[in-house]
Amino acid sequence: MRVIVASVAAVVLLAGCGSRPSSPGATTPMPTPTATGSPTATASPGVVQPQALEAAYEKVITEVLPSIVQINTKAGLGSGVIFDTAGHIVTNAHVVGQATEMNVTLPTGGAARTAKLVKSFSAGDLAVIKVDDPTGLRPARFGDSSKLRVGQIVLAMGNPLGLSGSVTNGIVSAVGRTVTEPQNPGSPGATISGAIQTSAAINPGNSGGALVDLNGQVIGIPTLAATDPELGGGAAPGIGFAIPSNTATDIAAQIVKDGKVTNSHRAALGIEGSTVIGANGRPSGVGVATVQKGGGAEKAGVRAGDVITKINDTPTPTMAELAEAVAAFKPGDQVQIEVVRADGARERLTVTLGELQGE
Repeated sequence: MRVIVASVAAVVLLAGCGSRPSSPGATTPMPTPTATGSPTATASPGVVQPQALEAAYEKVITEVLPSIVQINTKAGLGSGVIFDTAGHIVTNAHVVGQATEMNVTLPTGGAARTAKLVKSFSAGDLAVIKVDDPTGLRPARFGDSSKLRVGQIVLAMGNPLGLSGSVTNGIVSAVGRTVTEPQNPGSPGATISGAIQTSAAINPGNSGGALVDLNGQVIGIPTLAATDPELGGGAAPGIGFAIPSNTATDIAAQIVKDGKVTNSHRAALGIEGSTVIGANGRPSGVGVATVQKGGGAEKAGVRAGDVITKINDTPTPTMAELAEAVAAFKPGDQVQIEVVRADGARERLTVTLGELQGE
């Protein structure tokens, strides 16, 4: 199973940790006597009856779970969401990894179906695969993630630990988060902007599955869960992150139509680099390894060997923090960056951000 990590303040995030939160509470009102003295149950305004909530869960699970598949590669397993009747499935890039062929198992059973990679967009941790035999596939309904409300009940569906067709519940804890995965063989090093934070448990194998609202619409792709470094990397219960459905469907539709991402809608600085460790043993900036030809950084005068320490007065001591800072802007925006030259001189440069390109 793949582990991916990101940092948000003091929290380390990785796909595959988290505890199942308690089910959203509901109360049963006391019966009130009628004119004849017989008790009659009257619900208080705004109170959800347990039976109604349970029925809503069951309806959503019955409707959506057949659209959530298990993806097996030689390196591990994950989940995916059926995108269309042609056999396209959207998932995380880290679920696919380096594989170009994989097996897909439906929750309704039957033999595994072979599938091939259409394209990965590792910068956003999304990928589309296509099964060779699309017979009987039921596409999921995707909702508008821009309309999500904090406190909204959601269900996470996938295959955690290989337990096919598992469901956990929680709420939308926050929206608009920015989280970054470090680059390693098991992770594309993606920065996810506008991420949905949820208390629904996300474990290894959930990645690439579905975060679903009570209308039966997929509103996110579960991708990361959290551990607390102060607990020795132990689980931080109730903190998970999902890619918004609007982002996932936009990227997937481009891949299906054009075979690649043609418009990421995301800003790019135009450099490749890595975190530099200072004399005090702490991260002190991003060392520029290469500068993209014709990119915003090159036009502004950034050179290989420079160390980027700030964007608009926001310190960027690590590559993750630099990526998160850039993710807050749009292509065409101008930013001020502070660089330390190879000779130790500090300069402030104005960069017009370009667009993050698909692979």
